[in-house]
Amino acid sequence: MTTEKIDVVVVGAGISGLFAARHLNSYGLKVVVLEARDRVGGRTYTIKGPQCGHVDLGGAYVGPTQNRLLRLAKELGVATYKINETERLVHFINGKRHPFTSTFPSSSNPLVWLDLNNLWRTLDKMGEEIPTDAPWTAPHAQEWDKRSMQDLLEEICYTRAARSFARLFVNVDVTSEPEEVSALWFLWYVKQCGGTTRIFSGHNGGQECKFLGGSQQLSEIMAAAFGDHVNLSSPVCSVIQNDSSVTVETLSKKSFKAGYVIMAVPPVLQLQMSFDPPVPPMRGQLMQRLPMGSVIKAIMYYRSTFWREKDFCGISCIEDEESPIALTIDDTKPDGTYPAIIGFITAHKARKHCNVSKEERKRRICEIYSKVFDSEEALCPVHYEEKNWMEEQYSGGCYTACLAPGILTEYGSIIRKPFGRVHFAGTETATKWSGYMDGALEAGERAAREVLWAMGRIRKNDIIQDCPESEDVPSTPIEISFCEWVLPSASTLVNLLTFGGIVAGLASIFMAARYHGICVTRR
Repeated sequence: MTTEKIDVVVVGAGISGLFAARHLNSYGLKVVVLEARDRVGGRTYTIKGPQCGHVDLGGAYVGPTQNRLLRLAKELGVATYKINETERLVHFINGKRHPFTSTFPSSSNPLVWLDLNNLWRTLDKMGEEIPTDAPWTAPHAQEWDKRSMQDLLEEICYTRAARSFARLFVNVDVTSEPEEVSALWFLWYVKQCGGTTRIFSGHNGGQECKFLGGSQQLSEIMAAAFGDHVNLSSPVCSVIQNDSSVTVETLSKKSFKAGYVIMAVPPVLQLQMSFDPPVPPMRGQLMQRLPMGSVIKAIMYYRSTFWREKDFCGISCIEDEESPIALTIDDTKPDGTYPAIIGFITAHKARKHCNVSKEERKRRICEIYSKVFDSEEALCPVHYEEKNWMEEQYSGGCYTACLAPGILTEYGSIIRKPFGRVHFAGTETATKWSGYMDGALEAGERAAREVLWAMGRIRKNDIIQDCPESEDVPSTPIEISFCEWVLPSASTLVNLLTFGGIVAGLASIFMAARYHGICVTRR
């Protein structure tokens, strides 16, 4: 086996690994990228064809505050376009259609409205005390990490309707069930994405825009600059390091000797590699405890955008156990071609629908769309595409790794800690928009700059770099009104209606109003 000598080996040709390699290359370093798949892009995957034009089967969206991703796209000449959110959204629950126009569905039931308002307010308020770069140091970290999100939701939510929508919120955001994830981890996840409204929104949120031509082209353009230094179909099987170098070997019998290695693959996949010396015990334990989420992306194509004709924009939240889909978004191209709706099958529904055929999934999706969008045309698609990320050998799932109760406080501080000459990238290691493409870029840049510091090329204080806000896709503050801030929760209102609770309840509202002022701005 011939061993090639280089400066840095990057394992993983997803957007995080390629961005790290690009950054190192700008300093004149010789970099080789090793990718297990036969393509670049990782969890971004764009396919093309006459029936769909192009479609993102993996990571697709970009929005305000995702500044590294917006900057990279501009540098590479990749344009963005806004998703359609002109018409009404739909909340489909208990077989009934409820149009709405805000970020979150409302309710005609005042108790449910108050309960949902209190839910978003409480989640954001709890998130304020969690440091994005070290959530395990939060004042209530131990207490919150011992609990699941299901435990927390049962405490916060008074009504069954609010608990049900909160479950959908968790399902869609992290492709896991509330009982599967730590309350601390989920609160951190939402906070580092900008809060409940930012993470769930189209307009001014994480799903505002897509890329013309698809998101995978970002990786393809970066990879093209490296030519044959990007090695596809090269799964890494061993990493052998000593005091002066690291040798990386692949299943395809290639060997590379470098000064440093950057691992840009999900932590759980690193279990498939042999390390000599072995990774530290706590790192090995961490790698076993970061399972990937469960999701199937399904894109249904039609002859026309019939939903728009009924004053629906294509975005819907579906609370129906028989429905495979939890969330839909219009996926029609900006020029109106290839009318389509993309649906997300998440968490336990994704696992459940692994056991049925593609045709059966398609049939069930069409049936629920006909009810949600009030149209028989939904039953007659012209094309269907889907991607089950759970069957991807070199992803293990999507969108990101999910942390069960007790993991973040015990192992969280290890996730970015280098192991000798091995450094770690990947969206799981990000501190802002972790789980998204923007987080992947942040992690790749940080890992590259760690290596540059170790080589004496930069100062330690220069490892973490801020990214200026995009001028093309600026963010606006997310505000909540005086009423939204000071109105009581549903449980407080019920207590107010009792004789003994009236005075205390009114006093608490008055004090809250004085303390918080007329309006609160979330950034």
